[in-house]
Amino acid sequence: MGNDNIALYAVVVLCLGAVLVMSKDKLPPRFRRGMALSAVIMIALAFVFIIYSLLA
Repeated sequence: MGNDNIALYAVVVLCLGAVLVMSKDKLPPRFRRGMALSAVIMIALAFVFIIYSLLA
């Protein structure tokens, strides 16, 4: 993956996490856990990709 793709992915994922945090009260209880879990996984992957691109 190129550095441009990693940077774009990191920005998009961090924006998604911010939107989920700001709108957590509006989501139905059934979707809160799944959306939070998917956001955490994507944010963790973004940091892994950033570390990988710095080391490679």
